[in-house]
Amino acid sequence: MHKIAVLTALASSLALGLSVHAAPNKAQAATVQEAPLRGHLSFLASDALEGRGTGQRGGELTVAYLESQAMAAGLKPANGSSYRQEVKIAGVRPLPQQSNVGILAGGQALPMAFGADWVWAPGDAKPEHSMDAELVFVGYGITAPEEGWDDYKGLDAKGKILVMMVNDPAPTAAEPKRFNGAGLTYYGRWTYKLQEAARQGAAGVLLIHTDASASYGWSVVQNSWAAAERFQLADADLGTGMQGWMTDAAARKLFAAAGQDLDKLRAAAEDKAFKPVALNARVKGETRAAVRTLSEFNVAGVVPGTDPKLKDEVVIYSAHWDHMGKQGSEGDTIFNGAVDNASGTAGLLAMAQEAARHPAKRSQMFLWVAAEEQGLLGSAAYAARPLWPAEKTAANLNLDSLNFVGAAKDIGASGSERTELGAMAAATAKAMGLTIAPAKPDLAGGYFRSDHFSFAKAGIPAFSVGGGSAWVSNVEANNAKAKAYRARYHQVNDEYDPSWDLSGMVQQAQFTLNLGRMVADSPKMPAWKAGDAFGKVRAAAK
Repeated sequence: MHKIAVLTALASSLALGLSVHAAPNKAQAATVQEAPLRGHLSFLASDALEGRGTGQRGGELTVAYLESQAMAAGLKPANGSSYRQEVKIAGVRPLPQQSNVGILAGGQALPMAFGADWVWAPGDAKPEHSMDAELVFVGYGITAPEEGWDDYKGLDAKGKILVMMVNDPAPTAAEPKRFNGAGLTYYGRWTYKLQEAARQGAAGVLLIHTDASASYGWSVVQNSWAAAERFQLADADLGTGMQGWMTDAAARKLFAAAGQDLDKLRAAAEDKAFKPVALNARVKGETRAAVRTLSEFNVAGVVPGTDPKLKDEVVIYSAHWDHMGKQGSEGDTIFNGAVDNASGTAGLLAMAQEAARHPAKRSQMFLWVAAEEQGLLGSAAYAARPLWPAEKTAANLNLDSLNFVGAAKDIGASGSERTELGAMAAATAKAMGLTIAPAKPDLAGGYFRSDHFSFAKAGIPAFSVGGGSAWVSNVEANNAKAKAYRARYHQVNDEYDPSWDLSGMVQQAQFTLNLGRMVADSPKMPAWKAGDAFGKVRAAAK
């Protein structure tokens, strides 16, 4: 028997064993159980699924597993008779050893080692490019009319490679609220910058990396860009011919060789009067990449609502099933992604099992999306072709990297304040004896980095439910555990540990299910707060 079929059969047997209980008491609330959550987590994060890589065998196994679990939990197929939604993807793997491309600065070749100094890949899914393009520094690479900001003033970007900073302009004493003050806006995300450069007609983009501006180290960039295949939606707008990053050290050498002072230009870019600066430098040579097209799958199942009218509306719970798969050929090659995001995937499975036993007035969809690590591709594909009409989707509650540390007195609801979900989250927390974690400036742009953002852009109230940090016990030890995870993020040692206390994970899943149930039973769908940019999308659609 094919190994996929074997694993699927075993998984189905496990799920059926876990879900067979005595007949449920209808008055009893849906209660997330730790045993199935832990069972799913240990399997999803195991070497058997090979890091759940996009376009890899492990991803195929994961989809089969989720499909069987949705069926075993009693969910109805969300896509006609199927639990799957196809996501067409283009895969690109740069071939630096077969390429002959470099940077000339001040007429001299600048030593640039692929992986160590810079990384690049074609953003238009073409295998070959011949380049001889001028480099232009465009500050933050932002065009924001509502902020009176344009980093492209007077620039004809066609045929040029744009060098830019990550993040967005800092607040000033005169403008303390510009670009959301200390918090990051979508303009600060590197994904926006690549898209805006393409809209401007640029030939390419090179982002300058710093740990502070990106909110992660260079090793994360290396693992995502140098060592792995990159993906984009095959039927979406294409990007530029070159997309990439360079280290801060490499950028300093480039600017100095080009006769410029990087620090002075960075300072100048903090002013809205900044204008693009042409560098005495060029990207010259040929790039080659291996390109393929493939199909990945979102997995979705539905618990039908009980109310004759409200059942036509839906609450969507989501989590991304993918991680970074297998990379390399020596040592530990599997990026298991236990916390990110086997935890959220397993949490949704445990929630679905209970929701199916205790349906709400509105329908509830459990959606496991593909290719989040590649730029929210699965959720973007869903938002573009929703299985349930967007105008009848009450909310999206997303789970990404659950609390593996321990039970907390609080719960994270950052982003919920944009909509009426904020008040509902506070009420849900109070009923559970929890508090909402204090709001902090979104320095890393977390609201724009998880799958709920694809729903928000479509006008659907959405946020990711976070874990707490006000620990019930073992405060010092738990703080150390939480802090230590930062070094495992997107590394091969993000692995499941059987000794983990999953009480906080169960708590987070239960809160999400309770909040979703409140939304599902509410007389009306939650609305965006007045003036919110994403809320305007839904208003315009009405």
